[in-house]
Amino acid sequence: MITVSVKWQKEMFKAVEIDTTQPPYVFKCQLYDLTGVPPERQKIMVKGGLLKDDAEWSTLGVKEGQKLMMMGTADEIVKAPEKGPVFVEDLPEEEQAINLGHSAGLFNLGNTCYMNSTVQCLHSVPELKSALIKYSHSGRSNDVDQTSHMLTIATRDLFGELDKSVKAVAPMQFWMVLRKKYPQFGQLHNNTFMQQDAEECWTQLLYTLSQSLRSSGSSESPDTVKALFGVELVSRVHCVESGEESSETESVYSLKCHISHEVNHLHEGLKHALKSELEKNSPSLGRSAIYLKESRINGLPRYLTIQFVRFFWKRESNQKAKILRKVDYPLQLDIFDLCSDDLRKRLEAPRRTLRDEEGKKLGLKSNEKSSGSKDNDIKMSDVEGSSNGSGEASNPTPEEAAGAMTGIYDLVAVLTHKGRSADSGHYVAWVKQESGKWIEYDDDNPIPQREEDITKLSGGGDWHMAYICMYKARTVPM
Repeated sequence: MITVSVKWQKEMFKAVEIDTTQPPYVFKCQLYDLTGVPPERQKIMVKGGLLKDDAEWSTLGVKEGQKLMMMGTADEIVKAPEKGPVFVEDLPEEEQAINLGHSAGLFNLGNTCYMNSTVQCLHSVPELKSALIKYSHSGRSNDVDQTSHMLTIATRDLFGELDKSVKAVAPMQFWMVLRKKYPQFGQLHNNTFMQQDAEECWTQLLYTLSQSLRSSGSSESPDTVKALFGVELVSRVHCVESGEESSETESVYSLKCHISHEVNHLHEGLKHALKSELEKNSPSLGRSAIYLKESRINGLPRYLTIQFVRFFWKRESNQKAKILRKVDYPLQLDIFDLCSDDLRKRLEAPRRTLRDEEGKKLGLKSNEKSSGSKDNDIKMSDVEGSSNGSGEASNPTPEEAAGAMTGIYDLVAVLTHKGRSADSGHYVAWVKQESGKWIEYDDDNPIPQREEDITKLSGGGDWHMAYICMYKARTVPM
């Protein structure tokens, strides 16, 4: 790490730090924060000419305390007229962001699309943002290590920046803390940061937030992340050879969709993943034996995360290879038949209420038929009161979120991957806004998309295909 001064126009920025382990593009993002000059417009004079985004610091001869010269024009700052009508462009940046209808993009700091797409998906959960804001008041608990605390604070601050900015945000602080907490995300190849697996980033970040927010000392939300994302599973473990049988319970933050030649639809992949074989010691046989494990969902989260298991380790190429098979997924997902008998009974009344509510919208009378749907996935017209039953506008805690679970979920985010390996290619987030519109977050470039195109990201070629889907629970008043 070296410190330099940067002269731009009539201004002098002193003590600007350069992390020489990072590419010059990261340094340009720092200057963008200071000057408002986008990286692509910056012309910085160094030994041998202009500073290139992918140059090697070791060859540039930049020394401690050196004075650098930068040229380039900043984004025009819109000034509000003294009189006359107020247009969107004239509003403060935070109000412009609200009127824009979607949050800002994130600059790619060098193969960080895996991180950017993860952040954009999780940022769309208002209850998580609310919990992070409250965390700032409680401070770090003794149960949380310093780096976990720093990553939680960095997540909170980055979410805040995304909400307030109309321009793309450089997630430098978040990225630095993420690498400090999880060094695998700082792996280098030829002095360039390597692409990483977005699912690993998603899992590690959620785990850290679960530890920090659970230990924050808030009596209102003792386990926020578990309430939002935790899936309770109950499993029957049976040994065919000995007849031994036992039951297990566990909590996971996502369901898996296994992909094979038999799987054409998300629901089929979920069923496959809830059945597995394992080898363990059999007390009655006195040796190892094969056990069959069959799991059922016994507790539902507000947000259901599903990972398509598209990558596997290929010994020949010594890397994670990708399964390109097309697997369709719906905008509305019904997981009633994947639930335990106990949970199904608890879902019956809320499902009946939801169906009656839908019937009233269509001018039909209530009916008292069984609530168990024969279809794996159903399409239901959007019910404003149901889909927003958690009261997003008032940012309630998960426990305060009004509504009983129905086992029916609406798609709100898709994280896709383009390429043949998890450690290469490109990740993108597709996020549904509160307005109902979909935005494709391709790093710093938010692009509006049509809802009917979202389910076309199902694979079968080299285009973007779903890797992680996040669904929001459709609820009814208790």
